[in-house]
Amino acid sequence: MQKTRVIIMGAAGRDFHNFNVYFRNNEACEVVAFTATQIPGIKGRTYPTELAGPNYPKGIPIFSEEELPKLIKEHNVDRVVFSYSDVSHEYVMHKASIALASGADFCLMGPKTTMLKAQVPVVSIGAVRTGSGKSQTSRQVAKILKNKGLQVVVIRHPMPYGDLRKQISQRYASYEDLDKYQCTIEEREEYEPHIDNGIIVYAGVDYERILREAEKEADVIVWDGGNNDLPFYKPDLHIVVADPHRAGHEVTYHPGEANLRMANVVIINKVDTADPKKVEQVKENIKATNPDATILDAASPLTADNPDLITGKRVLVIEDGPTLTHGNMPYGAATIMARRFGASEIVDPKPYAVGSIKETYKEYTHLGTILPALGYSGKQIAELKETIDRTPCDVVVIGTPIDLRRIININKPTVRVKYELQVLGPISLEQVLEEFLQRGRKQ
Repeated sequence: MQKTRVIIMGAAGRDFHNFNVYFRNNEACEVVAFTATQIPGIKGRTYPTELAGPNYPKGIPIFSEEELPKLIKEHNVDRVVFSYSDVSHEYVMHKASIALASGADFCLMGPKTTMLKAQVPVVSIGAVRTGSGKSQTSRQVAKILKNKGLQVVVIRHPMPYGDLRKQISQRYASYEDLDKYQCTIEEREEYEPHIDNGIIVYAGVDYERILREAEKEADVIVWDGGNNDLPFYKPDLHIVVADPHRAGHEVTYHPGEANLRMANVVIINKVDTADPKKVEQVKENIKATNPDATILDAASPLTADNPDLITGKRVLVIEDGPTLTHGNMPYGAATIMARRFGASEIVDPKPYAVGSIKETYKEYTHLGTILPALGYSGKQIAELKETIDRTPCDVVVIGTPIDLRRIININKPTVRVKYELQVLGPISLEQVLEEFLQRGRKQ
């Protein structure tokens, strides 16, 4: 029987997972290539045979997504599988049109074929868009469960931007582990806060292997999602975060809308800084889309060390990279704080940007006078530092989830902005989780 020839479109995350759980040992299909977008430095690599399995002794090549039409024709591809997240519904259909026009089928993969079943309870945290507040929600959930005396293990959505053979399954319990695995800024932003809270984190590439390792030491697993992707594990409680600063996106982005429809609990975050009319719009969309979901309002109160340094000064604002880029947010917590404390000017870093940082501004034209904290490689971290050094300002205001000063030596006065989830009601997150645990005990 002739095998179905497949290309998987991805961004070094969902694409690898879909391959591992469905295609790796599927004798009816042959994956001839991955394509890559969103994340720099992925194209030109190979998904190694150590992960691809014996059916792929040479591994699987990874090409730029721009080459998709050519690849479909050259490899006589039958099916294109779209496997990345945080894109508009319209964007997905444009990609479908490219595949169809080139002669291939186009498909999405859902929970039945991609979600793994854990042997312990799973609380999953997802979102409708990148930057909604998923990470701070994951931290709160993990802390609450830990305070109930449970052994909590967080499994984080993949960010395998280095040598994939060394990232098959990784366990993080200390800062030394972050150094051991040569973590990028993006990885540190997600892992460090959990480590600070005494929570063990797993991540990597092969999420069935990761799950089986994590189960050995977990009473409960918290799935800490990436972008607005669906969980890799079948959740027993699915919590989804929505962002009223991008009202309407909860029903117009993939797979955020699917997350919204699957949710047991939806948290409308940032109600303290959003337009009340936008908060109400999100609430109405949730009720229309998923009337059975519990809806919670939440704030993300901002704090800063040395905020008085901002007043009357020219400031460079640095925000979380992915939230600004493929999350399409034009500002973040540091911008809000800079305005709140009366900066005389938010300096535009674009004229001073170098290398891949400069290219990022060309690709993401919505970015204004804000510097995205991109650090997917050592080279990019160096380019970020040079951009900061070159920008003429009095103060650097940092709104990244981790203290960027631990990674980069900044040669100017700095202010770090922090934010944590504060659920306002109508019930607490503690109550939601206690009810979930009580249901589990009764079963």
